[in-house]
Amino acid sequence: MTTKRLKEPVWLEAPEEHDYPAAASYLTLTIEPKKVSKIVSKLRTAEISHFKAKDIFRASGLSLLGVSNSHVEKDRKKIQKGVCLSPLLLVRASELGKVIVADGYHRLCAVYGVDEDALIPCQII
Repeated sequence: MTTKRLKEPVWLEAPEEHDYPAAASYLTLTIEPKKVSKIVSKLRTAEISHFKAKDIFRASGLSLLGVSNSHVEKDRKKIQKGVCLSPLLLVRASELGKVIVADGYHRLCAVYGVDEDALIPCQII
């Protein structure tokens, strides 16, 4: 019996420009817009760090979305085609004892489905 080998994700060197407004939109649901503006400015200049997919999930407290989610499936197909993914944007919410996935939740779920130990590039503040 042969099993189909899943490809490892490939990554862009930096987040795509449209990721920052997406992160801001999400963050303004729980954080004042003036603070969000400062957070996003800091994210833009943050160095890239790498964390395992499983550790990001543990730190965020988020649930894993399955491949039945259309956005996760779209990113899973990108991985299989070798299309570069954009790094995640993360915000440490130490007062909550967790990390906020400001942008990249669906990418995170898709990567986790391929390899929970995969190192994911992130900008984190």
